[in-house]
Amino acid sequence: MAILCFSVFALTGCATRQVKAKPFPWNASANMRPLAPEVQESQLNDGSDVIPDLQPDLTPPPSTLVIARSVPPRPRVVAAAPPPAEAPVRTDVPQLAPQLSAAETSAAQQQTSQSLGIAEKNMGVSEGKTLNAAQQDLASKVRSFMAEAQEAVRTADWIRARNAAKKAEVLSQELAGSFQ
Repeated sequence: MAILCFSVFALTGCATRQVKAKPFPWNASANMRPLAPEVQESQLNDGSDVIPDLQPDLTPPPSTLVIARSVPPRPRVVAAAPPPAEAPVRTDVPQLAPQLSAAETSAAQQQTSQSLGIAEKNMGVSEGKTLNAAQQDLASKVRSFMAEAQEAVRTADWIRARNAAKKAEVLSQELAGSFQ
């Protein structure tokens, strides 16, 4: 058994002396060309084509210079210069507002003035104080709603005035609560 193992070891040879295949020189592959099969003279003289005619029968594509139109082109008309511009006539857009009874109008006026008063009082609390970004945002929204309410009062749209004043009141209370 020992002789068999020794003989196997001796026949395999040394690991450092094993013959390895040479790597293929890929940089030389650019210079290689395939070899065409050689044609014998007997094949040339029998009258048959060695190389068949492989030209496809294709119609040329349509020219890109011709534009196919399904409708005739529109006539080109030069636009006339507009007459000198006069001052634009501005018509007031009518506001759609529900008709309120006298009692409802009176209640809306009272609620609007009450909400605007509370909002102004709460905005007075923030006067002279340094506001952070959130407080500045709230203050600008309150001012915006107050301005909207006052504009609605000028146009006698009491429902819009009441809604804007109520929003200003709620936001101003939140602003005033943030200082405590």
